Parts: sequence; structure tokens; C-alpha cells
Amino acid sequence: MSNPNPHDDLRQLVAAAGHMVAFTGAGISAESGIPTYRGDDGLWNKYDPAKFANIDNFFKDPGYYWNFFREVRYPVISKAQPNDAHTALAELEAKGILKAVITQNIDGLQQAAGSKNVLELHGNTRRIICLQCSRQHAMDDVYQQLDNELPPICPSCGGTLKPDVVFFGESLPADVLEGAVAAAQACDLFLVVGSSLVVQPAAGLPALARRNGARLVIINRDPTPLDQMADLVFNQRASDVLRTVSS
Repeated sequence: MSNPNPHDDLRQLVAAAGHMVAFTGAGISAESGIPTYRGDDGLWNKYDPAKFANIDNFFKDPGYYWNFFREVRYPVISKAQPNDAHTALAELEAKGILKAVITQNIDGLQQAAGSKNVLELHGNTRRIICLQCSRQHAMDDVYQQLDNELPPICPSCGGTLKPDVVFFGESLPADVLEGAVAAAQACDLFLVVGSSLVVQPAAGLPALARRNGARLVIINRDPTPLDQMADLVFNQRASDVLRTVSS
């Protein structure tokens, strides 16, 4: 695009879009204090995902995960609040411009910002489910159990509790993935926000949108494998870019 100010180019793309979809990754929540997974100070540089986020290991020793949850995950997730990037996407949805947010994040911050149509590819750690009776429990309630019960058990049936997230070794929820594919195919503007675009199959959605004729914009602090495919690339903080679009 020819405008010397890429933010103006982005505003023009958004204004012209009839069906805009956003795809968010860990980078959008980093501004809320939640560490990314694969960055220089990413979570998996400190904690081995094969131990802490693998479904086989969870079933072998659920207490190992729940101690990680108590010491590492909960203190961060429970305090995090939506930032300006989350709010900007919610405002674009409220205006009818943004039709859906597809997210790899499990923190629930996009919904907390006010977004309604959020497709959670990897689940939501604020929901805890019983694998026996399927009852859902609030994250805060289960955290309180951990002082006396590790691993925690379902108060209703005594079953195994697990965060409602996709562990390594598990498949993405088929209905959510189908919805995300449909959204990518239907949109005319696909906006990537804070994703390294390396985790499949989710990382294939921007290319799918592009093949179906959508314009592609990538906002991520670091380069991604799909930058050359994009109409616009911003290696900036998501909030700094999106504030200029939603205002």
C-alpha cells in the first residue's frame, strides 16, 4: 500500500472491510502481564511443557500440574486485566466491524473486555471441569481448595478436576475449530494480533483467509513466517496499533 503512514493504511482497510475477523495470540495479553510462551522470556523457557502441559503427565500425576497452577499460573491470571488492545477489538465488534475473535489464549481477557463472539481454540483456564460429571467450577473456587487438597477433586462427585484447556497431546475442540475455519473463509480482512504463527493448526488460519481473498494484517512484536504474505505488518505493541483504529 502506498500511504507513508501504515496506520492510515490500516484504518482504510478496516473502514472498507465488510467482514473482519481477528486472530489473537499470547502477545496481546503480554501487555496485561501474562508471559508469552515462546518469546525470550516465555513461559516454556522456564517450565518444560512436556512436563507441565502434557495430558499424559497430567493423568499420571495431576498434583504436579496443580502445584504449577497454584504457584505460577493462578497468581498471574487472577490479577490480569484487559488492556487497550483487548478493548479496541471489543469496540470494533460493538460497532459491527469485527465479526469474530479467534483466540489461542486461555486467559478470558477478550471476553472480560466485552467481546461476545470469541472462539477459544485452546479453551479457558478460568473454567475448571470435572472429567467424571462434567460440572464446571470457577477457577477461584478451585484455587481455594488447593490449600487443603492437592490435587483438587470435584466437590459434587469426587472426580478428577482439569482446567478446560487443550493440553499437549489433546485435539482442539472440533466445533470451535470448524467455526474458526468458517470465519477465516468468510472474512475479507483477517487481523493477526500477537501471534507468532508457529502453532498448528491454528497458524494456518491466516493463510486460509488469504487464499480465500481476504486482506491480511499482522501485528506482532517479532517477525512471523507469514509476514511476506501480509498486506501490512506492524512489529509494535498491539495496543499502540489498535488504539489508532478503534478511536
